[in-house]
Amino acid sequence: MTDPRAEEVRAANSSFYAAFEARDLDAMAEVWEHSDRIVVTHPGWGSLRGWPKMLASWDAIFRNTPYIQFVLTDEEVSVVGDVGWVTVDENILQATGSPDGGAADTEELSGSQVAATNVFVHDGTRWRLVVHHGSPVHS
Repeated sequence: MTDPRAEEVRAANSSFYAAFEARDLDAMAEVWEHSDRIVVTHPGWGSLRGWPKMLASWDAIFRNTPYIQFVLTDEEVSVVGDVGWVTVDENILQATGSPDGGAADTEELSGSQVAATNVFVHDGTRWRLVVHHGSPVHS
């Protein structure tokens, strides 16, 4: 039987990637806990701690990424108490450049893979993201 808490964490993780693909800062803000304890480590970046720095990082990424699509593989969900985590390989197709967020020319698309860990905490109502760590996978 599937653990309903694991399915809730999987759904929260899906909301994170939906917000990322849509480049929607409001939707991204809904996924995260708004606190000083949150941490995001984007591939190639140092760790950013706290709500203001984390939000600013997503704003910069969204403004400079006109298109991004994820195909998630090897997704594993674990839950212990009020903490859930997801390990996943992000297979990414993206365009960079056009800060106006316009449509991407397919000639500008590139692919990459990132190994990611997302940690969620249940706040009594819903699962909130507290850690996103992405490490590039080199082929």
